[in-house]
Amino acid sequence: MELTVKQCRSLRGRISVPGDKSISHRAVMLGALARGKTEISNYLMGEDCLSTIKCFKAMGVDISENNGVITVQGGGLQGLKEPEDVLDCGNSGTTARLLLGILAGQPFFSVLTGDQSLRRRPMGRVTTPLAQMGAGFAGRKQGTLLPLAVRGGKLKAIHYKTPVASAQLKSSILMAGLFAGGKTVVEEPVKSRDHTERMLQLFGARVEVDGCTAAVQGQPELTGQKLTVPGDISSAAFFLVAAAIVPGSDVTIEGVGLNPTRNGILEVLQNMGARIDITNRGLESGEPVGDVRVRGGMLKGTVIDGDIIPRLIDEIPVLAVAAAVAQGKTIFRDAAELRVKETDRIAAVAGELAKFGVKIEEQPDGMIIEGGKPLTGTVCTSHGDHRIGMAMAVAGLAASGKTVVQDAEIINISFPGFENVLKSIIVE
Repeated sequence: MELTVKQCRSLRGRISVPGDKSISHRAVMLGALARGKTEISNYLMGEDCLSTIKCFKAMGVDISENNGVITVQGGGLQGLKEPEDVLDCGNSGTTARLLLGILAGQPFFSVLTGDQSLRRRPMGRVTTPLAQMGAGFAGRKQGTLLPLAVRGGKLKAIHYKTPVASAQLKSSILMAGLFAGGKTVVEEPVKSRDHTERMLQLFGARVEVDGCTAAVQGQPELTGQKLTVPGDISSAAFFLVAAAIVPGSDVTIEGVGLNPTRNGILEVLQNMGARIDITNRGLESGEPVGDVRVRGGMLKGTVIDGDIIPRLIDEIPVLAVAAAVAQGKTIFRDAAELRVKETDRIAAVAGELAKFGVKIEEQPDGMIIEGGKPLTGTVCTSHGDHRIGMAMAVAGLAASGKTVVQDAEIINISFPGFENVLKSIIVE
């Protein structure tokens, strides 16, 4: 599938974006481990989150959808059943890594796999601490790549210092900690997104958070909940940047999650000169939310590095588009994690933006972009990565002529209906 975008005069309107992908995954997982019924509104019906549902259905969990509400009938921590077949996580690293933590505590055998992209992504950083807790793994490259066989069982609590700030790694260990005796502690070099800690508390687990350290008490009695998933700021990011780079734009995105561990993009865009206002602030299922209004303006280059990187790691591809339009130089550092995402996002962004005429230099842990020169429409590809596909579509809005994004069907991974939402605010 191809997505065609033309340079537009401005972007105007009020929109909403799909439910947060990270929160959607965790809602189904904890709903399955809780006792009783969990009802989830605004669940992201993208392919990644559907992979999570399929995996838990394969372990005997009753999950249904009616009028946009996902209902999970949980059976408690010991309510899962040994799957009859291999569990397929599709393209979802979150499904695979968090599920490894849950399967580590199950008294049965299971096997996880995924698509070609996911089978290349590293799992060793997760299986190493889980093995220390008592789980057994067998798979490619000494149990560091999918497919992975898991022999779960009785786990012991650990205090683990992670080598990198990774919400998936932290969450996998905390999920396993639910099945361990005692308190499981995860200490990070920098605080990563905290959706797991918030949702564990919502479901009734005993969670302690102190700076970059999070702990969970094992063997809790989790109880089913009724919750609404906030709009995904990572999906909103494409419209935030689009409105910021197209002069005369005025776009409001309603009901966006504003979790402080995820809102780094707002700080960066404001530093670059975008006009951003937040109204209707509130709390939704333990998560801060609000309406975000962005108006286009003259952007300037900046430096993006250090502690803010984990708060915007998924938004760097589209922030690179903002950097391409901004006056002056923008430097991205400390983002080597992008090399092991759905694709090598540093190489993919550099290669695709160069097609627009952007002067961009790859670095081992980031890139340097000389912005401010007019972009020229081109034919680009998603590299099989939903965020690259959407980022290039945003670049096309500011590029002369026509831009074609090939292999754009991958966008459905996280944002079904992206093209329609985009068209609804374009002023030609």
